[in-house]
Amino acid sequence: MEFQDVVRRRRMVRRFTDEPVAEDIVRRILRNAVRGPSAGFSQGQAFLVLRGEDLARFWALGVDWAGEPARTAPLVIVPFAVKDAYLDRYARPDKGWTDRDEAHWPVPYWYIDTGMAAMLILQTAVDEGLGALLFGFDPPGVARFAAEFGVPADHEPIGAIAIGHGDEPAPAKQASSRSVARRPDADVIHFGQW
Repeated sequence: MEFQDVVRRRRMVRRFTDEPVAEDIVRRILRNAVRGPSAGFSQGQAFLVLRGEDLARFWALGVDWAGEPARTAPLVIVPFAVKDAYLDRYARPDKGWTDRDEAHWPVPYWYIDTGMAAMLILQTAVDEGLGALLFGFDPPGVARFAAEFGVPADHEPIGAIAIGHGDEPAPAKQASSRSVARRPDADVIHFGQW
């Protein structure tokens, strides 16, 4: 598929068939995810892949904001941001900082880079002819999720991505993409200055 087609077709799919995602596709999705930008090559991301019984345990926790239809997805990937990897990397001699002070960071790149990895997951799913949905966690449920799956304390989930063969012919009528107009380019793109 051409890249522009991937960008144009990418949307959030909320309902899936029960057809599993082939193992080679899962591997390609993950290989692409780890190819995203990483400030200082800190590589401060991790991914938890949930299928089968592990996925059933995830849905049983009730910590997601995905909604019932998304629970038909045969695959969920949870991307994690690992702030300590960035703070440690930039405290090394080749980066010039001698401490792990977060004040050095104008924005938290551990979230930005993990968000880019999530976008690569979404785009790869589209390229493979699959549907995907990025959804958030119920904040009080994050600790239960981490305990259930043995997530290290310094790994922060930025959400989760349900992936599968889409079972929606088009965006639902109540979907934001149908009920909210896309902002005009002139409102969001500025050349030279505002």
